[in-house]
Amino acid sequence: MIADVLAETGERMDRAVEAAKEDFSTVRTGRANPQLFQKLMVDYYGSSTPLAQLASLNTPEARTIVVTPYDKSALKAIEQAIRDAPNLGANPGNDGNIIRVTMPELTQERRKEYVKLVRTKGEDAKVHVRGIRRKAKDDLDALKSEVGEDELVRAEKELDALTRAHVDAIDEALKRKEAELLEV
Repeated sequence: MIADVLAETGERMDRAVEAAKEDFSTVRTGRANPQLFQKLMVDYYGSSTPLAQLASLNTPEARTIVVTPYDKSALKAIEQAIRDAPNLGANPGNDGNIIRVTMPELTQERRKEYVKLVRTKGEDAKVHVRGIRRKAKDDLDALKSEVGEDELVRAEKELDALTRAHVDAIDEALKRKEAELLEV
């Protein structure tokens, strides 16, 4: 029973770390990256649809992304969604078939804003991991009557080690992203 609680907690924490890394990838660096548009939602015939489902994304040059819609009627909606996207600062232009998005050069001030944004996202991810730990601790406390006190103490130590490892993984990903953002 204790092993089940710890295994489930480990899986949930792994997913939280992966979600944090995915979240970090949506913050732009100096290069154009299709990951920036992964979570971009487009109003397509009245419903909010992810851009990745409406178009293919390519990067022919370091600061340019080419968006090729599968349905040409979605061109204007995609262009508007990219223009309205926060933290991109991109100005898309279309030629009737594709949309070219040229990413502006990042200033030092803008890089520092992005570092703050990434740190906030990292802190949110750590809070989520700690919330998972708290729930697992409650689950372990519920097993108190069924297992011995020693086993419970050992399980809590394992839980703390698991939490520490996942928080460290988030910190490591955060450090890599900060270095990537500040690299000129």
